[in-house]
Amino acid sequence: MSAQQPIEKIALPNIKNIIIVASGKGGVGKSTVAAGLAVSLAQKGFSTGLLDADIYGPSAPILFDIKDERPYVVQIKGHNRMTPIIKNGVKVMSIGFFFDPEQAILWRGPRVSAGTTQLITDTAWGNLDYLIIDTPPGTGDIHMTLLQKLEVSGVIVVTTPQLVALSDAQKAVTMFQDEQLAVPILGIVENMAWFTPSNHPDEKYFIFGEGGGAKLAEASASPLLAQIPVNEHICSNCDKGTLQELLTDQTIRNSFDALINGITNN
Repeated sequence: MSAQQPIEKIALPNIKNIIIVASGKGGVGKSTVAAGLAVSLAQKGFSTGLLDADIYGPSAPILFDIKDERPYVVQIKGHNRMTPIIKNGVKVMSIGFFFDPEQAILWRGPRVSAGTTQLITDTAWGNLDYLIIDTPPGTGDIHMTLLQKLEVSGVIVVTTPQLVALSDAQKAVTMFQDEQLAVPILGIVENMAWFTPSNHPDEKYFIFGEGGGAKLAEASASPLLAQIPVNEHICSNCDKGTLQELLTDQTIRNSFDALINGITNN
């Protein structure tokens, strides 16, 4: 960013907190963490929105089982605004509502940035305590657009315990800690920290390695907010869009409670 060309921030006075959920690498369950966090916040009584900003691979319509839903347009103070889809108490907006799920979105950087901005500004979010933004993997145009355009409250970086995921997550941490951006990192979430069978909640199997999240938290001088385990029901719950059922598992519920405590007490 150039100091000679300051970028005007988007004013969102009705949204108290904007939290970006990011990862350096795909496949770490970032979208599931973002969606689970949004649902958990709503269950705690917070007014919550989820912006699915992964333009090339939107997941929210599937995770919330709202693939066939379409926002409608309302007029607010003379401007057309899109109504988010409300599911599990969360106001959801995604580019996936406007494209065939099998259709590739062939947009270059400037169009992606413009589309991301439009999803933010043209959505009738109403009053929100938290807007959770699910971002794509990497450190690209969408991240830069969000960081330049929004007053971001903080970032959660999601990783899994493996070295290859940690390496890419560290790159994401470095981007957010860049002195020109200086966005607070609220902490690290280690997803798929271990496997615990639902019928044997006291058992832990570290199938993806152990301690990776703690190492990244130490290296980035950030707290380890939560370790979220995996069980045999997660895949089916995500595919069926029944996140609320996933959160009835006490072990997973405890992990998201720890995550919420970490961001609300920050």
